[in-house]
Amino acid sequence: MAPEAGGVLALDWPRETMTPQEEIFESSTGWVAEHIRGYVESDGEKGHHWRGVRTLLLTTRGRKSGKLRRTALIYGRDGDPYVVVASKGGAEEHPEWYLNLAVNPDVQVQVGAEKFTARARTATAEEKPALWRLMTTVWPDYDSYQERTKREIPVVVLERVADD
Repeated sequence: MAPEAGGVLALDWPRETMTPQEEIFESSTGWVAEHIRGYVESDGEKGHHWRGVRTLLLTTRGRKSGKLRRTALIYGRDGDPYVVVASKGGAEEHPEWYLNLAVNPDVQVQVGAEKFTARARTATAEEKPALWRLMTTVWPDYDSYQERTKREIPVVVLERVADD
């Protein structure tokens, strides 16, 4: 398991699967943890726009640890749903956040100051080509990431869950 690094911040939206004061662990990668910290502390004022693209914060439940894990991801929109790519820079293995949501698809999302619950799912084979084109217009490097790896890089759709 990766070491727990970065600030530990309380989740501030209630959810049956995520308790209000449960600790959230940021990425162990220094610059990612710093990005997340600025995003959270500024309520999305800092970090939503990063290197010419928009980013969101995704909180998943660890499939092994059961702990909440938060990461920052570049996103696109396909109508209402948010779309993210599980690229890990073209590494041979999927990112931890993707493995987590494959087991526990109920996630928390922060886009700017807005926070909501979503259900994550991998795009279907029919959806993926159009969503991949969408995301490579947002971040063209995704194409080179796919060329670096033998694995098929998943595209993930984040669909908002209606409030009760």
